[in-house]
Amino acid sequence: MLPPVTQRTHDEPHGGALGSRLNWLRAAVLGANDGIVSTAGLVVGVAGATDSRSALLTAGLAGLLAGSMSMAAGEYVSVSTQRDSEKAALALEKRELREQPEAELRELTELLQERGLSPEVAREAAEQLTARDALRAHARVELGIDPDELTNPWHAAWASFLAFTVGALLPLLAIVLPPAGLRLVVTVLSVLAALVLTGYSSARMGAAAPGRAVVRNVAGGALAMAVTYVAGTLLGAAGA
Repeated sequence: MLPPVTQRTHDEPHGGALGSRLNWLRAAVLGANDGIVSTAGLVVGVAGATDSRSALLTAGLAGLLAGSMSMAAGEYVSVSTQRDSEKAALALEKRELREQPEAELRELTELLQERGLSPEVAREAAEQLTARDALRAHARVELGIDPDELTNPWHAAWASFLAFTVGALLPLLAIVLPPAGLRLVVTVLSVLAALVLTGYSSARMGAAAPGRAVVRNVAGGALAMAVTYVAGTLLGAAGA
C-alpha cells in the first residue's frame, strides 16, 4: 500500500531547497578542484627546479594559504553583491505592492498565466497568494527569490576556503611525504585520480554525461602540471 501523498511530499526535497543544496555541493567540488589543480601546478613547478623538501613545503603552503584566502574573499564579495541585489529587489517590490497593489495583482496574474494557468485560475491563485503573503508570492514568482533563503556571504566564504584547502592538501602531501625519487610520480598519479573524481562528481551533480567532463578535467590538470614542470626545470637549469 502506498503511503499518503502528503507524507511523501514532506519526506522528499523539492524546489529551491534541493537546488540550493546542489549548488553548494557543486561549488564545494569546484573549489576543491581549483585547490588540486593550482597547488599541484605550483609544487610540480617547484619540483622541476629543486628537490628540496623544505622548498616544496614552503611553496605548497604559500599556495594553499594564498589560494584559499583568495577564494574566500572572492566568494564573499560575489555573494555579498548578490545578496545586496536581492535585498534591493525585495525592497522595490515591497514599495510597489504598497503603492500600486492592483497593478501588482495583475502582474502576478499574468506571470501565473505564462506558467500555464488559465486566466480564471491564475486570477484566483494570484488573489489567494496575495492575501496570504503578497511579498513572498511576488518574490518567488516574479523575482525567483525566496525571502527566507537569501544567500549568506560568510557561509559561501567559509565553504570556498575549506573546499580549496581540502583540495590543495592532496598535492601538497603527495609532493613532500614520499621519497625524493617518487615524489613526482606519486603527485601526478594522485592528482589525476582526484581530478577524475571531481570531474565525475561535478558532471553528475549537473546531470551531465561524466565522460567529457572527466577528460576535460584530467587534461586541464595534466597540462597545468606539464607546463609548470617544464618552466621549473628551465628556471632551475638557468639558475644552476
